[in-house]
Amino acid sequence: MQTAERKVVASVRATNRRRLTQVLTDGGTRGNQQLTSLTGATLVVLLAVLGVTIVRIGQLTWLHLFLGLVLLGPIAVKLTSTGYRFVRYYTNDAAYRSQGPPETSLRMLAPLVVASTLVVFISGMLLLLAGPRGRDRLLPLHKISFIVWLVFTGLHVLGHLPRMARDLRTTADSSGGGRFDPVVRSLDRPLSPALGVQRQHRPYDQSTDRQRDQQTRKEANGRNAGAGRLI
Repeated sequence: MQTAERKVVASVRATNRRRLTQVLTDGGTRGNQQLTSLTGATLVVLLAVLGVTIVRIGQLTWLHLFLGLVLLGPIAVKLTSTGYRFVRYYTNDAAYRSQGPPETSLRMLAPLVVASTLVVFISGMLLLLAGPRGRDRLLPLHKISFIVWLVFTGLHVLGHLPRMARDLRTTADSSGGGRFDPVVRSLDRPLSPALGVQRQHRPYDQSTDRQRDQQTRKEANGRNAGAGRLI
């Protein structure tokens, strides 16, 4: 039985490796660029929503955690597609060398974007796993890394925005719609654990909101009572 299970696992892993290779190599340099731009556009939208949750983090912690987990998939695809392009370029692949390197400023910015992305999401995952016990140690790291990441990523997006817009138009006008498939899959894989986290934390957030409202009403009543005694 164990041998049969190992064969199934090995077969699944081999299939996944073939799919990953096909995703990265299908369409050549143009396909790689389309995949990178599509994933980048998806990340921009999701990260904008994530930014809204930060403004009201007390009431939207459940949504913040949900989106944080969902984002892991597209981030993995983005790092893989850009990493593949990086390796092919610096191993002197003719097709990728012919495309030329990115602008110097964007090349210098890229390692900072990758490093800050890893720190902000790893610290967020550690916070989720540690729970309230890890807040004093991990929350400052998560907040600071988010600010650093926001600055570098904002510059990164602005630098790539014109090309991203062109790639999205090209993909929509051509047969490159199949590039949406790996992006959709990257969203689908972390969806189940994200929904589990959402169901676990939303009741807590609602309870916290009720406690906060009750405390606010008590303070308001206390102030009103104090004002009435002064009168």
